[in-house]
Amino acid sequence: MSIANSPPPTLYGISCGPGDPELITLKGWRVLQRVPVVAFPQGGGGCPGLAEQIIAPWIEAHQIQVPLEFPYQQDPLQLQQAWGEAAARVGVYLEAGQDVGFVSLGDVSFYSTFTYLAWAVHQRYPQVKVQAIPGVCSPLAAAALVKLPLTKQDERLLVLPALYHLADLDTALAQAEVVVLLKVGSVYHQVWRVLQARGLLERTYLVVEGNQPGETIYCGLTEHPQLQLPYFSLMIIYCGRS
Repeated sequence: MSIANSPPPTLYGISCGPGDPELITLKGWRVLQRVPVVAFPQGGGGCPGLAEQIIAPWIEAHQIQVPLEFPYQQDPLQLQQAWGEAAARVGVYLEAGQDVGFVSLGDVSFYSTFTYLAWAVHQRYPQVKVQAIPGVCSPLAAAALVKLPLTKQDERLLVLPALYHLADLDTALAQAEVVVLLKVGSVYHQVWRVLQARGLLERTYLVVEGNQPGETIYCGLTEHPQLQLPYFSLMIIYCGRS
């Protein structure tokens, strides 16, 4: 069956939340159970990836599972090659007229791998429908865990998906009342020193592996200058809130 001779299938981007399987939306859960093919980022070292673990309770035996490899690097050529290869793998099922649900951590529109997969699929199979199903992104889930609103009134929020230059942090702290740093583990010690110099350590919350089995929450960082953090570590800095 070809796409040209039948109703076009749909590539769904299913947001599965930051870790807790119950944080998937009802709509996302319904689509996940309906699609015949479920794709997700492949885990490292032969282990299941986090998205795969999150959806495990909801997958049925008849559904085809397709792990896709997405390299953790910045080289544009290698990234585009990986996106193209992932699109080709799900394209086998799309060309056969089958809907595919790609499951992504957090929200599929918030720094998500789905963005690139959807783009690559559109380039190869322009007749395929693409539908994103929103969900709970990590900053919102983290704010719930620290029991504080992420923003209120007219506060400005600034999110840095990765910190490559400390000057970016200085700029963010000057421009917003609330700053969120994603994937802060590799630069934690440098960030800690900046926050110490600005007197912000006690107004900073660190959520490590939030909504996952290893969840740890730090409310204030004065006593924690030397933490060794895993990949899923997120920091909320209330730099302008009294």
